[in-house]
Amino acid sequence: MIFIIPSPSRSMSIKVSFPDGSERVFEDSISVKEIAEGISHSLMKKSVVAIVNDKVVDLDTKLTANCTLKIITSDTKDTKDKQILLDTMRHSCAHLFAQAMRELYGDKVHFGFGPEVENGFYYDFELTDGTKITTEDFSKIEKKMHELAERDFEVIRKEWESKELFLFFKKQNELYKQEQILKLNNINNIEIDGRVQSMSGNNGTTKPSFNNGVTILNAIYYGDDKCARQEVVNRFGVLWIKELKQNFSNIILSTYTQDKFTDLCRGPHVPSTGFLKYFKLMKVAGAYWRGDSKNVMLQRVYGTCWATQKELDDYLKMLEEAEKRDHRKLGQQLDLFHMQEEAPGCCFWHPRGWTLYTIIQNYMRKKLQAHGYIEVKTPQIVSKTLWEKSGHWAKYREHMFITRIDEEDMDFAIKPMNCPCHVEIFKNKIRSYKDLPIRMAEFGKCHRYEPSGSLHGLMRVRGFVQDDAHIFCSEDQIASECVAFYQLLKEVYDDFGFTDIKVKFSDRPEMRVGSDALWDKAEKALREPMEQMGIDMELNKGEGAFYGPKLEFTLRDAIGREWQCGTFQVDFNLGQRLGAEYTDADGSKKAPVMLHRAVLGSFERFIAILIENHAGALPLWLAPVQAMVIGVSNDFDKQVEEITAKLQSAGIRCECDLSKETVSYKVRHHSEMKIPYIITIGKKELEDGTLSVRKFGEMKNVSFDINKFVKTVEENVKNKQ
Repeated sequence: MIFIIPSPSRSMSIKVSFPDGSERVFEDSISVKEIAEGISHSLMKKSVVAIVNDKVVDLDTKLTANCTLKIITSDTKDTKDKQILLDTMRHSCAHLFAQAMRELYGDKVHFGFGPEVENGFYYDFELTDGTKITTEDFSKIEKKMHELAERDFEVIRKEWESKELFLFFKKQNELYKQEQILKLNNINNIEIDGRVQSMSGNNGTTKPSFNNGVTILNAIYYGDDKCARQEVVNRFGVLWIKELKQNFSNIILSTYTQDKFTDLCRGPHVPSTGFLKYFKLMKVAGAYWRGDSKNVMLQRVYGTCWATQKELDDYLKMLEEAEKRDHRKLGQQLDLFHMQEEAPGCCFWHPRGWTLYTIIQNYMRKKLQAHGYIEVKTPQIVSKTLWEKSGHWAKYREHMFITRIDEEDMDFAIKPMNCPCHVEIFKNKIRSYKDLPIRMAEFGKCHRYEPSGSLHGLMRVRGFVQDDAHIFCSEDQIASECVAFYQLLKEVYDDFGFTDIKVKFSDRPEMRVGSDALWDKAEKALREPMEQMGIDMELNKGEGAFYGPKLEFTLRDAIGREWQCGTFQVDFNLGQRLGAEYTDADGSKKAPVMLHRAVLGSFERFIAILIENHAGALPLWLAPVQAMVIGVSNDFDKQVEEITAKLQSAGIRCECDLSKETVSYKVRHHSEMKIPYIITIGKKELEDGTLSVRKFGEMKNVSFDINKFVKTVEENVKNKQ
């Protein structure tokens, strides 16, 4: 939440360029707020933040050099600007929440971090008297937040030297803010009375345990009583020094103050609390400090904040609808799958759920074959030697499940991804430029460790299968492969009913491999084909991987939620690192470019998205059971079985219900199971040679000739309906 702010240099003449192409020259440094006021007072009153040279800043920011300026107002209609507005308001609302907590609970509350998140914010805090916040407390806290917002306190930014700010928060006994300042200054050892004490334990060799098993600052520890008497021991047992004999680095940090409440923060924020009117606290949870289970458990309150009352109301309504569509509940209700604690983060697929799974997998297999992919299968458990070569052992080990075979003295990992194994297949034979591109696909089972608190049904799991593929190609083939991939992705998303797709383009980060010329070529190869196809892209500046730029594809579901699923990522590094090469036209050896790509992402997560998108009522072509045949009484069981067999032989996924329940109960039950067609057989249907068919969601039955019904189902399935 903190960043380094360079000292501004003054300029006698400043040229400011505006989005409409106009320019203004100022004879001295000037704030964004002053510029807005100079244009019109009404503009200044509704201005919230600004973008200066692609950086979001406060209105009080002084402009000291030539720059571009865009002022974002509270009523902006621009999509990107609206997101910046909401992010700023949500961050400020987190501070408003903290201010209300301080007003209500005084010095008993210690604050951790309070960032904006998607659709809202959260704040981590600890109440030293053991008070636990519940949802019943929300109305009281919200009332105080509204009171503070209505008082329209100015939000004031201040810059500090690190040591000065450390002492400020020390006086306030804000333990977590002090730790953050030390961490930002890379202070790992503290010298007292000529002796060096380590923040990671006694002289760095042990990690002490205090009365509650918690260590803060990981931790400042002094072993002798003489030293301990000189310290203030807080409730955690952490020994805080009275005088810090440590030179802080020359880092300037910032705080934001509204009335008497001051928080450590990089900003930016709204100009005053009066901009925060439409918010609601949503839920409370536990969260380890810094996400580390070895640290203290803090309380975390989540909230949401919007620019208008309508936006807030629409969001809350969407959440109500999302609750009805929760795939975890529907998975049980529709007998698709379940999760249990003996296999955390792994799915138990029931027959109907596995049918859905295989329908999607077989569909993707045919699509990949039609687009020139070859399918492979690689080992589930691979020696750490390969993961060391690929770099995953060093950078990804904490997310890997490790096993050891003692008799062979070898460590293995259950694979968390497929890419290194695909490189090994590429290397297994001599390759020529004539062989490229090679599109290698695998429905590979992967396992990654996720903290138990982050697991969420099929959305966040530890065991999953990706529709994973890697394209081995030359640099000159990146652009054509990008086009081919997008065409595949568009076909698939259209078939699944997702037509609203957002594309994000992530370019080079500061830390990267490969020359600038190579990055220029790769970024152009991704960007230009998408532009030529008329695809709008949102730029995620500097967010590419260290080994190459990437595209991300996000789809929007029936209730407006966005899900990032597809990826297309250039990799200059892995093939070369693992020794993959091909012979080029001139006889030279070259490392292939790897293109990591996925359309659905993981099958598990995509199935969860489908279930929630359709509220469990899957389209006919995906429905595990397309038709259920029942008799008006058990006297017709034989005929029910015969008709079921005929429909099954015609390729329809059909079942029959021969239970002793009444026909009305059966109709109601299978409607609740969201079966697309319920077919009722009685004396009239047998005499007429017809089927009485009720379509899901409709109240009346329609008479069908059996052959016509089969043809209707076939046409709907063919059209992905």
